[in-house]
Amino acid sequence: MTPARQRSLALAGAAAVVAAFVAANVHLVVTAVASQPACTALPDGPAPARRSC
Repeated sequence: MTPARQRSLALAGAAAVVAAFVAANVHLVVTAVASQPACTALPDGPAPARRSC
């Protein structure tokens, strides 16, 4: 394997790892934003923090 080929494979591998890391973080942020529950008062709990609830 030539040094140029080895370097390009290493760069491609590093780019794949960075892309997977970014995709995982984007997925976590999207899931966290989309899964916020509706504002509901619990029967035995404190009042909701927001007035619009």
